[in-house]
Amino acid sequence: MLYDAGDTIRHTYFPHNAIVGLINVMEDCRFIEVASFGRAGLIGLIGAIVSPESFGRYTVHIAGTGSRIAIAKMQKAIGARPRLRRLVLSYTDALLAQTFQTVSCNAVHSVEARCCNWILSTRDRIDQDDLPLTHELLAEMLGIQRSAVSIALRTLQTSDLIGQSRGVITVKDRAGLEEVACECYGKILERFKKLLPGPHFRS
Repeated sequence: MLYDAGDTIRHTYFPHNAIVGLINVMEDCRFIEVASFGRAGLIGLIGAIVSPESFGRYTVHIAGTGSRIAIAKMQKAIGARPRLRRLVLSYTDALLAQTFQTVSCNAVHSVEARCCNWILSTRDRIDQDDLPLTHELLAEMLGIQRSAVSIALRTLQTSDLIGQSRGVITVKDRAGLEEVACECYGKILERFKKLLPGPHFRS
């Protein structure tokens, strides 16, 4: 856990090949992911623009490397460099679009489609077919029962779109997964590509 709700955000993190989720923890201890961050993202800065207090829990889902810089230094750099400021604003737009689409997706789309979205976005961010994803993690991030995730993944495996072993989901047919995924995966991906052009997203 990088920050818990209420913690003071002292650094902005830039994941290289790790994935971090921003989690909303409810009073009854249930929780759901509201945003995720990979190699095209930065963690903590947007939430610390007005107040340094974290409003959610930042948790590492997939371990990897990253860089960090003190919030004060990052804010100083943004103020001094217009190009960096525009880039941060573009990322803020992309992050809001991701959050907007995710909220809508959680409300109206099937578990199977949402699982495909998560598998595909994870594949994009770590650039490998063997993904260290468990049923428990997917259930937690999607805010649903583990049994529902297991049923959805079994259907995807039966269709030969994925393979499964202990703690690992293997992408076998990316095009097939994209067909099963809902519109939200594509919309989020295209928004990031438009606002943050570069070698962040590879198929």
